[in-house]
Amino acid sequence: MNTTSSLPLPSEPRDQARRDYGTISLIGLAHGTSHFFHMLLVPLFPAFRQEFGFSYSELGLLVTTFFVISGVGQALAGFLVDRTGARPVLFAALASFVLASIAAGTATGFSGLMLAAALAGLGNAPFHPVDFTILNKRVSQPRLGHAFSVHGITGNLGWALAPVFSIGIAQATGHWRYAYLGTGLVALAVLLLLFWQREAIDDRQGSWGHAKPAPGAKQEHPMAFLRLPSVWLCFSFFFFTTAALSAIQSFASPALGKMYGLPLSITAYVVTGYMLCGAAGMVLGGFLVAKVERLERTIAAAMAAAAVLLLLTASGILPPLVAAAATALAGFGTGLAGPSRDMLIKRAAPPGATGRVYGTVYSGLDVGFALAAPIFGALLDRGYASGVFAGSALALGLGIASAGLVGLRVVNMRRAAAA
Repeated sequence: MNTTSSLPLPSEPRDQARRDYGTISLIGLAHGTSHFFHMLLVPLFPAFRQEFGFSYSELGLLVTTFFVISGVGQALAGFLVDRTGARPVLFAALASFVLASIAAGTATGFSGLMLAAALAGLGNAPFHPVDFTILNKRVSQPRLGHAFSVHGITGNLGWALAPVFSIGIAQATGHWRYAYLGTGLVALAVLLLLFWQREAIDDRQGSWGHAKPAPGAKQEHPMAFLRLPSVWLCFSFFFFTTAALSAIQSFASPALGKMYGLPLSITAYVVTGYMLCGAAGMVLGGFLVAKVERLERTIAAAMAAAAVLLLLTASGILPPLVAAAATALAGFGTGLAGPSRDMLIKRAAPPGATGRVYGTVYSGLDVGFALAAPIFGALLDRGYASGVFAGSALALGLGIASAGLVGLRVVNMRRAAAA
């Protein structure tokens, strides 16, 4: 593939591959860290209830605070990344995670935890426009699908590691505050590593042709992409699928306890199982991206299977351990759809607006988390534990519809371009 760049690119295929893999690995680590900090507070909700007496609805507001700030910031960060570059924004985001850990570890009540949620949300805001800008600019086209797959896998691994990490430290030390010393050190270590390897994530270098407008193309207004229906369909897709994820991530553990009588020692790790299954699905999904033209069909089949598993759990007919396993296994379906989702967004985005499009589209993720968490928390407070799983399945179904409409628009765009 022909490429253009402001600086020389590696001429040998082996050098190019090494460059690609280095960038993919570092951005994967950064993305995994951002997802790890999605779960800064959630795994220790039981400890907060015990020490401060919070309700699930109040705890859901902490999640809402995180994602409202992240969502607004993410849409704005896309413009900042396109204007100033991704790398310095990434460093600032990781520093914010360090501050969030300090705030959480020293909190003496709801306001302190709110500050921690706000700082973590501010740090999370730039990650998708940052990550996808760097990947699209620095990774060559043949490995871009796998880059998206690794990006998704590391995000799920970050989600999976967070409960084990935080709960493990809290149990080992006898107090939840020590967990936040650990999370702060994690963010600091990643920041130092990325600064050391900063050349590999410099988005000023290696601007590949697939990330640039065609030569002589008309320069549109920076906000022109907001007129594209495909952008808002992608936004709605993220909103619905994230609402489903929010239900599982925040409340699957207590809901399984209420419905099936499972102890916390088992249910606390269902989210970890869900994320690990999601990571396994993304491995396979990365290969499907290169082989499947109609990506929305892959998304629909995978997410429909996940929805069926969640409906079975909601029905209450499964044996307790089977219900926990079914909830975790549903993550495989959502993970399988992940790389196809990211590639579908790329196809729907106009050239040269990577940061803005991904920032806007992925803010649907934050809005989904922000609105869904208090709703599902309120359902749980009122005794409707099955609603956590049934509502998640319904949200996945609406996400399938959005993906289908995006796919149709992409097909129509390609037909119009070929005419």
